[in-house]
Amino acid sequence: MPETVRVPPKNATPSRAPIGFRRNLMRPEHSERTDKVTYIELFFDLIFVFALTQLSRHLYDNQSILGAAESAVLVLSIWWVWVYTTWVTNWLDPARLPVRGVVIALALIGLVQSISIYEAFGDRGLAFALAHVALQLGRTVFMVLAAARHDAELHRELVQVLAWLSIASVFWIAGALLPLAYRLPVWVAALVIEYLSATKGFHIPGMTSGRLGDGRLSGAHIAERSALFVIIALGEAFLVTGFAFVEQEASVAGVVGVITAFVTAVAMWWLYFDHGERAGSRAIENADRPGRLARVAYTYVHTLIIAGVVLASVADKELLGHPNAEMELATAIIIIGSPVLYLVGLLLFRWVVARELLRFHLIGVAVLLALFTVAFALTPLVLGVVVTLALVAVASAETIVRVRRGTDDANAG
Repeated sequence: MPETVRVPPKNATPSRAPIGFRRNLMRPEHSERTDKVTYIELFFDLIFVFALTQLSRHLYDNQSILGAAESAVLVLSIWWVWVYTTWVTNWLDPARLPVRGVVIALALIGLVQSISIYEAFGDRGLAFALAHVALQLGRTVFMVLAAARHDAELHRELVQVLAWLSIASVFWIAGALLPLAYRLPVWVAALVIEYLSATKGFHIPGMTSGRLGDGRLSGAHIAERSALFVIIALGEAFLVTGFAFVEQEASVAGVVGVITAFVTAVAMWWLYFDHGERAGSRAIENADRPGRLARVAYTYVHTLIIAGVVLASVADKELLGHPNAEMELATAIIIIGSPVLYLVGLLLFRWVVARELLRFHLIGVAVLLALFTVAFALTPLVLGVVVTLALVAVASAETIVRVRRGTDDANAG
């Protein structure tokens, strides 16, 4: 069967635009490449292993309200860059040389941004902002040119995306050039523009309906890419823990800390992949407005999941660095907040894609929050162990429920 582009006929109106690529770079339909995650996409993801380690480092060294706010901006920025690129490679065929070349160029710019993360609110603010702007605008311009001659509706929608990102770019650059005191609020404004415009499908009155992505998405591809990013984030946690352990003398506390970090990562993996990871793919494929569902379930809700994993790596480093220290508020928030964010993210994800409320996740969140009442009577290591046991209990309870329902391993979730 000859390959056809995966765009519904009602939207795939050819354009007579004078610019754009003559070659059709869209992913083929009815092909083994339709939903496949390619090696070049995985290569691009490697950059984010380093980016996440720098995020963890920044938060660990800046445990304050201001540091938390700065880290939140950095997490949201990095996640947004990755999400946009994932959507582009969902539409375009990475097997095409022009697409592959752009992804490699984006990886290089992403490396510059990753290097700048730790001092983004210091001497490398301009480098961070320029890299973010180059990633957002460069990728979108390429997509505009790719759709220009082959899909008039998608082309118009992407022009709207470019318009909104261009407005946000002014704030990114301005924040880097203004005195340091203004950087955080100006960059927050840039993120608000990027995130809020996406909630409306980048709608501009008088142009399109704001249904960007509807009918053009591969649910299987989006779900697999997001799941792989969760794996990357968990891998980053192992890196942070490993480096922290080898830099200190061997001790019982250190060994317990490493085992606790490992069990936490296993529990997080289990909660995501044993119970519901496939639900998102099925929901997008069957949705009337897949673009909107993908934005909510994977673009927004997954931010909490990734933030929870990043925070877990900071908690692991805290357990290894100060296992028996007197408990501080920031330390308690990090250790307890990590699994709370993660479970809340999973709760919202499951609700969005399947309208299912996971009761053991709710119980787990309640138990973890209740631990604040005794946290200051414990050491960081002991609190970490207790929190990990709570996370394991939630994962075990959900798996027991699944087994009792008769869902086998091959169809879990």
